[in-house]
Amino acid sequence: MLINNQKLPFYLLFCLSFLALSVRGLAQKQNFFQIKIYHYNKQDQEKSLDQYLEKAYIPALHRAGISHVGVFKSLKEETTENNAASDSAVYVLIPFTSIDQFVNLEKTLSKDKQYLTAGKNYLNAPHDQPPYQRFESILLEAFTGMTALHEPELSSPSEKRIYEMRSYEGPTEALHLNKVAQFNAGEIEIFDRLNFNAVFYGRVLAGSQMPNLMYLTTFENMEERNAHWQAFRDDAQWKKLREEPQYANNMLRMDIYFLQPTAYSDI
Repeated sequence: MLINNQKLPFYLLFCLSFLALSVRGLAQKQNFFQIKIYHYNKQDQEKSLDQYLEKAYIPALHRAGISHVGVFKSLKEETTENNAASDSAVYVLIPFTSIDQFVNLEKTLSKDKQYLTAGKNYLNAPHDQPPYQRFESILLEAFTGMTALHEPELSSPSEKRIYEMRSYEGPTEALHLNKVAQFNAGEIEIFDRLNFNAVFYGRVLAGSQMPNLMYLTTFENMEERNAHWQAFRDDAQWKKLREEPQYANNMLRMDIYFLQPTAYSDI
């Protein structure tokens, strides 16, 4: 039976509209990501970080219900015109299904006896032997065009794989959101069609570089990476999208970070 909207009370129409939006929101629930970047300059620090992450931190995250944690190291010998200045660093990508899961993680870890035991050398490191020089923490919200982390499908040995993380800073908050909208309006679709094997797209909610978005694509090797980006630059759909006047001047700065997965990375 058809319902005549004109005969429905206003409050009922409001409730039905709210319910429809809520169901749509549940179907497209966006995940959150944290990127922790540990900077180090000593071999002992690298060894300490590897031991802590592999034996304590990553297993504890798994026990807390967080899977597909990525751990990568900077690939310093590869450079391009826009490649960011790189140092020795370990990148940890952690996906969260809710902001509460992110907020409560430290409390969860503090109650994990296995974690406290396995990570004691790192957790109790003396002041004159720190396991890193410093670390950064970046919190991101997934794009609506790809709401969750995607595990890449690669067949080459891990030492050959290239993970390319890009950071796009906007001139203003409004233009930054405009660039995010451009991704959701077609840029992600182009990356998918050209098989860029993206892991995530995220808008930075808290970090040292803002307003900002970041995303991670993956390739079998550097040659494949270069070929994919040439195909992207030549793509007719991209040429049309980038020339649309509503997306003009929406990016101020681009940084590129080449990474390789560790042997104990989930992705």
